Amino acid sequence: MFQITLPFLYAIAAVAFALSRFPQHAKRARILVIASLILVTIGVHAHLRLLLTAVAPGGTLALTLGGAVSLIGLQLATIALLAAVERSLRGLSAGLLLLAALAALAVVPETGPSEGAALTWQMQTHVLLSMFAYGLLTAGAIVGLYALIQDRRLRAAKISAMNHLFAPLEMTERVLYGVTTAGFALLALSVVSGFSFVEDLFAQHLAHKTVLSLLALAVFGVLVTGRYIAGWRGRAAVYLYLGGFLLLLLAYFGTRFILEEVLNRSWS
Repeated sequence: MFQITLPFLYAIAAVAFALSRFPQHAKRARILVIASLILVTIGVHAHLRLLLTAVAPGGTLALTLGGAVSLIGLQLATIALLAAVERSLRGLSAGLLLLAALAALAVVPETGPSEGAALTWQMQTHVLLSMFAYGLLTAGAIVGLYALIQDRRLRAAKISAMNHLFAPLEMTERVLYGVTTAGFALLALSVVSGFSFVEDLFAQHLAHKTVLSLLALAVFGVLVTGRYIAGWRGRAAVYLYLGGFLLLLLAYFGTRFILEEVLNRSWS
């Protein structure tokens, strides 16, 4: 039931957040925001319960590809909830929630034996660190695309009602680099834990994932360093971020999809 309800909760909250940003709804903005916050809070709680049932049956981790996507959706919804505290970011929250609604459809409750039973607690920690890093950096990619659209509209001097959905560009960039820094730190911990806990990368079909993850980590590291030392900003920095994110997508979802769906091999 939760799996059917979740997308509606997130989608309705997204619409309400978006409407609250338009001047014609100014009188109803407070009600719209409160309703959205309640709906997202209920949705995040229900989403977490669904994930615990689906990917951690019996207290062991069995994170399928669908479960991983849904976990990222939960993170997007949580970040949207936190971002909505700032009034100018509620348009961004709406976009994050729409993607969270799609991701919530991916998880399928576990009905068979748990594959996570074979994983040690160290490996489960590594997997969770990786997923939290991917979730944060996915949110950052969305913020980056949001910043590119915003920058293009400013350069074209487009003035329309849609402008109310965008925060000031400087605010958007601050959010992007805050998320980038946190995601980079988690990704670094994930890579370090992987080297510590994985005994044989080639036997476990993880070599490609490791190489791509290291490349992505290097890209994000350069971006964070450039931001805080040289003050990097603008489209070039966003494109660099998206390049790193593409490497990360290939590292986890690309490698996993090919192994499980094409080659029919076990991920772990």
